[in-house]
Amino acid sequence: MIRRILSFGAVAGLIVGIPLFGISVAWSGHPDSPWGAVIGYLTMLVAFSTVFVAIKRQRDAELGGVIGFWRATLLGVGISLVASLFYVLAWEAALAVTHMDFAGEYSRSLIEQKKAAGVTGPALDAFVAQMEVFRVQYANPLYRIPMTIAEILPVGVLVTLVSAGLLRNHRFLPAQRAG
Repeated sequence: MIRRILSFGAVAGLIVGIPLFGISVAWSGHPDSPWGAVIGYLTMLVAFSTVFVAIKRQRDAELGGVIGFWRATLLGVGISLVASLFYVLAWEAALAVTHMDFAGEYSRSLIEQKKAAGVTGPALDAFVAQMEVFRVQYANPLYRIPMTIAEILPVGVLVTLVSAGLLRNHRFLPAQRAG
Protein backbone atom coordinates (compact mmCIF):
# COMPACT_ATOMS: atom_id res chain seq x y z
CA MET A 1 0.00 0.00 0.00
CA ILE A 2 2.95 2.36 0.65
CA ARG A 3 4.08 2.04 -2.97
CA ARG A 4 0.58 2.88 -4.17
CA ILE A 5 0.42 5.89 -1.82
CA LEU A 6 3.76 7.21 -3.05
CA SER A 7 3.11 6.64 -6.74
CA PHE A 8 -0.45 7.99 -6.83
CA GLY A 9 0.50 10.80 -4.43
CA ALA A 10 3.37 11.82 -6.72
CA VAL A 11 1.07 11.82 -9.76
CA ALA A 12 -1.52 13.91 -7.88
CA GLY A 13 1.25 16.20 -6.63
CA LEU A 14 2.58 16.78 -10.13
CA ILE A 15 -0.93 17.42 -11.47
CA VAL A 16 -1.48 20.11 -8.85
CA GLY A 17 2.09 21.36 -8.38
CA ILE A 18 3.12 22.04 -11.97
CA PRO A 19 0.16 24.35 -12.74
CA LEU A 20 0.55 26.08 -9.37
CA PHE A 21 4.19 26.83 -10.07
CA GLY A 22 3.59 27.81 -13.70
CA ILE A 23 0.64 30.09 -13.03
CA SER A 24 2.31 31.67 -10.00
CA VAL A 25 5.43 32.46 -12.00
CA ALA A 26 3.47 33.66 -15.05
CA TRP A 27 1.09 35.86 -13.03
CA SER A 28 3.72 37.22 -10.66
CA GLY A 29 3.40 40.98 -10.40
CA HIS A 30 -0.09 41.00 -11.92
CA PRO A 31 -3.25 41.71 -9.96
CA ASP A 32 -5.09 38.75 -8.52
CA SER A 33 -7.65 37.22 -10.82
CA PRO A 34 -10.94 35.91 -9.43
CA TRP A 35 -10.32 32.90 -11.65
CA GLY A 36 -7.14 32.01 -9.77
CA ALA A 37 -8.99 30.28 -6.94
CA VAL A 38 -11.36 28.55 -9.36
CA ILE A 39 -8.47 27.22 -11.45
CA GLY A 40 -6.60 26.20 -8.30
CA TYR A 41 -9.44 24.22 -6.75
CA LEU A 42 -10.44 22.62 -10.05
CA THR A 43 -6.83 21.50 -10.47
CA MET A 44 -6.93 20.05 -6.96
CA LEU A 45 -10.09 18.09 -7.77
CA VAL A 46 -8.53 16.72 -10.96
CA ALA A 47 -5.39 15.78 -9.04
CA PHE A 48 -7.35 14.07 -6.30
CA SER A 49 -9.23 11.95 -8.81
CA THR A 50 -6.14 9.77 -8.40
CA VAL A 51 -7.42 8.95 -4.90
CA PHE A 52 -10.56 7.39 -6.37
CA VAL A 53 -8.54 5.44 -8.96
CA ALA A 54 -6.04 4.21 -6.36
CA ILE A 55 -8.75 3.03 -3.95
CA LYS A 56 -10.58 1.24 -6.76
CA ARG A 57 -7.39 -0.44 -7.97
CA GLN A 58 -6.48 -1.48 -4.44
CA ARG A 59 -9.98 -2.88 -3.94
CA ASP A 60 -10.19 -4.71 -7.26
CA ALA A 61 -6.61 -5.84 -7.90
CA GLU A 62 -5.25 -6.48 -4.41
CA LEU A 63 -8.26 -7.18 -2.22
CA GLY A 64 -10.55 -9.27 -4.40
CA GLY A 65 -13.17 -6.57 -4.97
CA VAL A 66 -13.76 -5.59 -1.32
CA ILE A 67 -12.23 -2.76 0.69
CA GLY A 68 -13.21 -1.42 4.07
CA PHE A 69 -13.94 2.24 4.65
CA TRP A 70 -11.00 2.81 7.00
CA ARG A 71 -8.47 1.05 4.79
CA ALA A 72 -9.67 3.09 1.80
CA THR A 73 -9.52 6.26 3.91
CA LEU A 74 -5.96 5.50 5.00
CA LEU A 75 -4.92 5.04 1.38
CA GLY A 76 -6.63 8.27 0.28
CA VAL A 77 -5.26 10.36 3.15
CA GLY A 78 -1.76 9.04 2.43
CA ILE A 79 -2.07 10.07 -1.22
CA SER A 80 -3.45 13.45 -0.15
CA LEU A 81 -0.51 14.04 2.19
CA VAL A 82 2.04 13.23 -0.52
CA ALA A 83 0.23 15.49 -3.01
CA SER A 84 0.08 18.25 -0.39
CA LEU A 85 3.85 18.02 0.03
CA PHE A 86 4.30 18.54 -3.73
CA TYR A 87 1.89 21.49 -3.55
CA VAL A 88 3.88 23.11 -0.74
CA LEU A 89 7.15 22.56 -2.59
CA ALA A 90 5.69 24.10 -5.76
CA TRP A 91 4.45 27.15 -3.85
CA GLU A 92 7.74 27.60 -2.02
CA ALA A 93 9.63 27.27 -5.32
CA ALA A 94 7.35 29.86 -6.95
CA LEU A 95 7.94 32.27 -4.07
CA ALA A 96 11.70 31.73 -4.30
CA VAL A 97 11.85 32.14 -8.09
CA THR A 98 9.62 35.20 -8.35
CA HIS A 99 10.54 36.90 -5.05
CA MET A 100 6.89 37.85 -4.90
CA ASP A 101 5.53 39.51 -1.79
CA PHE A 102 2.35 37.46 -1.68
CA ALA A 103 1.41 38.49 1.85
CA GLY A 104 2.03 42.16 1.12
CA GLU A 105 0.01 42.09 -2.09
CA TYR A 106 -2.79 40.11 -0.43
CA SER A 107 -2.87 42.50 2.54
CA ARG A 108 -2.97 45.57 0.29
CA SER A 109 -5.80 44.03 -1.71
CA LEU A 110 -7.89 43.35 1.40
CA ILE A 111 -7.21 46.82 2.78
CA GLU A 112 -8.37 48.36 -0.51
CA GLN A 113 -11.53 46.26 -0.35
CA LYS A 114 -12.24 47.55 3.16
CA LYS A 115 -11.68 51.15 2.04
CA ALA A 116 -13.96 50.63 -0.97
CA ALA A 117 -16.62 49.27 1.40
CA GLY A 118 -16.43 52.54 3.34
CA VAL A 119 -14.53 51.34 6.41
CA THR A 120 -12.62 54.25 7.99
CA GLY A 121 -11.15 55.43 11.26
CA PRO A 122 -10.30 53.05 14.10
CA ALA A 123 -11.91 50.06 12.35
CA LEU A 124 -9.68 50.53 9.31
CA ASP A 125 -6.63 51.15 11.49
CA ALA A 126 -7.27 47.92 13.39
CA PHE A 127 -7.64 45.99 10.14
CA VAL A 128 -4.43 47.49 8.73
CA ALA A 129 -2.62 46.46 11.92
CA GLN A 130 -4.05 42.94 11.61
CA MET A 131 -2.85 42.72 8.00
CA GLU A 132 0.63 43.87 9.07
CA VAL A 133 0.74 41.06 11.64
CA PHE A 134 -0.30 38.60 8.91
CA ARG A 135 2.39 39.92 6.56
CA VAL A 136 5.10 39.47 9.18
CA GLN A 137 3.86 35.99 10.17
CA TYR A 138 3.64 34.84 6.55
CA ALA A 139 7.34 35.58 6.07
CA ASN A 140 8.06 32.74 8.51
CA PRO A 141 8.01 29.31 6.77
CA LEU A 142 6.78 27.68 10.00
CA TYR A 143 3.63 29.80 9.64
CA ARG A 144 3.40 29.78 5.82
CA ILE A 145 3.81 26.03 5.20
CA PRO A 146 0.93 24.91 7.45
CA MET A 147 -1.25 27.60 5.84
CA THR A 148 -0.37 26.25 2.40
CA ILE A 149 -1.15 22.68 3.50
CA ALA A 150 -4.48 23.92 4.84
CA GLU A 151 -5.40 25.08 1.32
CA ILE A 152 -5.12 21.65 -0.27
CA LEU A 153 -5.36 18.91 2.36
CA PRO A 154 -9.07 19.43 3.19
CA VAL A 155 -9.90 18.96 -0.50
CA GLY A 156 -7.96 15.68 -0.52
CA VAL A 157 -9.65 14.49 2.67
CA LEU A 158 -13.09 15.32 1.28
CA VAL A 159 -12.40 13.44 -1.96
CA THR A 160 -11.01 10.57 0.13
CA LEU A 161 -14.11 10.32 2.31
CA VAL A 162 -16.44 10.37 -0.70
CA SER A 163 -14.31 7.81 -2.57
CA ALA A 164 -13.98 5.52 0.46
CA GLY A 165 -17.70 5.73 1.11
CA LEU A 166 -18.60 4.85 -2.47
CA LEU A 167 -15.97 2.18 -3.09
CA ARG A 168 -16.51 0.27 0.17
CA ASN A 169 -19.66 -1.02 -1.55
CA HIS A 170 -18.39 -3.87 -3.73
CA ARG A 171 -21.36 -3.40 -6.08
CA PHE A 172 -20.31 0.18 -6.92
CA LEU A 173 -18.26 -0.03 -10.14
CA PRO A 174 -17.44 -3.72 -9.67
CA ALA A 175 -14.25 -5.16 -11.11
CA GLN A 176 -14.59 -6.29 -14.70
CA ARG A 177 -13.79 -9.95 -15.16
CA ALA A 178 -11.48 -10.79 -18.07
CA GLY A 179 -12.90 -13.25 -20.44
